[in-house]
Amino acid sequence: MPLSHRLFRFAGVALAASLCAPAAVRLSSILGDHMVVQRGLPVHVWGFAEPGEAVSATFRGETRGATADDLGHWSIYLTPGDAGGPFEMKIQGTNTITLSDVLAGDVWVASGQSNMEFAVRGVDNANQEIAAANYPKIRLFHVLTASSEFPLENVLVNSWVACDSRTVADFSAVAYFFGRDLHEKTGVPVGLVSTSWGGTPVDAWTSLRAIAADSSLMPVFAEWSKMMDARSTSFLRWQGQLTQWEQAVVRAKVEGKPAPNHPWMPNLDQSWRPAGLYNAMIAPFTPFPIRGAIWYQGESNASQERAPLYAHLFQAMIRDWRRAWGVGDFPFYFVQLANFKTGADSRWPELREAQRETLALANTGMAVTIDIGNADDIHPKNKQDVGARLARWARATLYGESIEYSGPLFRQATADGGNLRVWFDHAAGLDARGGALTGFEIAGADRKFVPAEARIDGSTVVVSAAQVASPVNVRYAWSDNPVCNLYNAAGLPASPFRSGE
Repeated sequence: MPLSHRLFRFAGVALAASLCAPAAVRLSSILGDHMVVQRGLPVHVWGFAEPGEAVSATFRGETRGATADDLGHWSIYLTPGDAGGPFEMKIQGTNTITLSDVLAGDVWVASGQSNMEFAVRGVDNANQEIAAANYPKIRLFHVLTASSEFPLENVLVNSWVACDSRTVADFSAVAYFFGRDLHEKTGVPVGLVSTSWGGTPVDAWTSLRAIAADSSLMPVFAEWSKMMDARSTSFLRWQGQLTQWEQAVVRAKVEGKPAPNHPWMPNLDQSWRPAGLYNAMIAPFTPFPIRGAIWYQGESNASQERAPLYAHLFQAMIRDWRRAWGVGDFPFYFVQLANFKTGADSRWPELREAQRETLALANTGMAVTIDIGNADDIHPKNKQDVGARLARWARATLYGESIEYSGPLFRQATADGGNLRVWFDHAAGLDARGGALTGFEIAGADRKFVPAEARIDGSTVVVSAAQVASPVNVRYAWSDNPVCNLYNAAGLPASPFRSGE
């Protein structure tokens, strides 16, 4: 069955389930055996039953009840508690559901495109990593890919599993290494919800409500319209090729020759639909309280048309998720794009700058990966350092560990004679790794950038160029695959940046 038909059928089934309200009490698909519920927040249990049916939930010695509404929805909140378990949860109506091996800990949503989707089986030293992945208090939930025109009430059916060498191999590597680091440092159970889809843009992960509320985001719909026009042309062209192929198959059979290959069918799935992935892969479990989110995406927005809008759209998405979950401005940590040789029309430096600007939002953090990418592979295999750098933000800013959690971040550039002095946050122990400091460029009022001589002076960098008498602007690591080597004493790389507009 084509993906678009399967998703439509799933959406119809989900809607029918909520409207028809079968007599048996049912739970949201995110609730199940082996799950982790968020410590310190009310435990939310919800699902479907016969309209007017009384439903109760018992957990950690407490029982509370609710009555299903006219559409069969019911919702129960139980008292917050500390980390621990395993516990049993019992839900009772005309039937009884018992959930076993439930832990209380910290729940993290991991989302984005293919570098977040990238599985543990593909990383450096994968065999050793998989063999060592025995963490019974880390629980994994993998959301199956789907798209929808409207917000769904359930994700495609899946289940929670304990982390071991069997379950971790096909799970998000970045999410696993992030969760592993936090669990090892805190001892708290960790629940990881992996919900990613390779090759998708940020607009697909943002609700229509958020996009439509801001007129400056209307280019999202213009780009979608262009894509749909192009797909119509591609589909018509494919139909012509299909007719020719069918005729060629007949001729080959008559002539006793091998049949030609079937023509490639254009991708007609809806993974780029604005809000499509939010509707199917985020909205269904926003009633499930979480500690925070991690994010690795941006490659699909790094085009000439899309990159200029990314800073605004990405920040809108983060606010949108926080509104939807309703648990406050939860931590949102993301990965800045790594080094990679892209096409001439790409805008990876601008996209990285948009990601850096997103740090202006409260309770956000950015893992810089400009030094651990692969120039020839958009999917670098070192996901261990990516997860560890994301975890540093959580360890320091959420759990209170006294560690440096960011590489140098540009603060400002000031005139210093014929030079520019560049100031950074997180600049203790600036170091040029591997030799002379490189990666800096400066420009005068004409904004014609030239390579700069750069030297470290305490917690600042002084830059100059003989051909620029009065420098105004400076930038660092401003290319798709830059040569750059500025770090701090914690061994964390400086983020690419540019001053001015």
